[in-house]
Amino acid sequence: MALATTSTLFPRELAIALLALLACSFAGNHIAARIAFDDDTGVLLAILCRSGITFLVLASLVLWQRQPLGLPSGTRRWQLLLGLLIATQSLCLYSAVARIPVALALLVGNTFPMLLALLTWALGGTRPTGRTVLFMGLILCGLVLALDVPSHLSGSHDANPHWATGVSLAFCAACVFACALWITDHKLAAVRGPVRSLLTLLIVFTSMLVAGISGVMPAGLSLPGSASGWMALASLVVLYGVAFTLLFVCVPKLNMAQNAPVMNVEPIATLLLGWALLGQQLSGMQLIGGAVVVCGIVLLTYRRP
Repeated sequence: MALATTSTLFPRELAIALLALLACSFAGNHIAARIAFDDDTGVLLAILCRSGITFLVLASLVLWQRQPLGLPSGTRRWQLLLGLLIATQSLCLYSAVARIPVALALLVGNTFPMLLALLTWALGGTRPTGRTVLFMGLILCGLVLALDVPSHLSGSHDANPHWATGVSLAFCAACVFACALWITDHKLAAVRGPVRSLLTLLIVFTSMLVAGISGVMPAGLSLPGSASGWMALASLVVLYGVAFTLLFVCVPKLNMAQNAPVMNVEPIATLLLGWALLGQQLSGMQLIGGAVVVCGIVLLTYRRP
């Protein structure tokens, strides 16, 4: 995808408003997913529907724009790996959403910028600066508060048998997504953005279908148990599909290098929606911790113009 020139960029106020709207749409997708999972909807089914519908929409756009679909030599294996990593990230994050409060799952899952900086350094990239290390420490401290780790370790917190599993799955999603971003930057930079997005969705859809048919997750393709579950499933597909498609179409004009941190309002929107629609509440200390995490991530990813 060609880089946008300054003249083709949206005004910054419009770009920020659009990114905030997209973040809220992604947040709504996760809230709808939790409602669907509580109604016995299978995680694989949710990802299958989400990726399949979005793939059809993007495929129509790519064909309408008559964009070439060829891959440069030597990138096919990396593209396959990228798709499998995104499939794993989706599966881990949705599984975490099904087990712990949605806002906490997203707070842990959104630590991927910190993990990406560490991974880049480990693989021979630039060493994190003192500023970066400071913000990483800030994020970790915020996570300790947001997850209420001291109470869980002391046993004074109301027991949630799925807490450790949910947090581990969300962290796994962050690790996998960091690896996916590294591959995108270092191994697939020559692949056109539309082609990369389209093939990634196709691989996610195919891998979820294979996983469902193979029975690796016995209840992975379970249908919703009531009309509300079907409504939630349809909502998550629409919210994710619309947000992903708009991001796909508008990203050249959004100046993501400067405005991408706006997307970190997603956990905040999730917190508000989780309270309003799911009755999920966090303590005052957890809210402070969540605010620290979001601020740390914004500061870590912000780049001066």
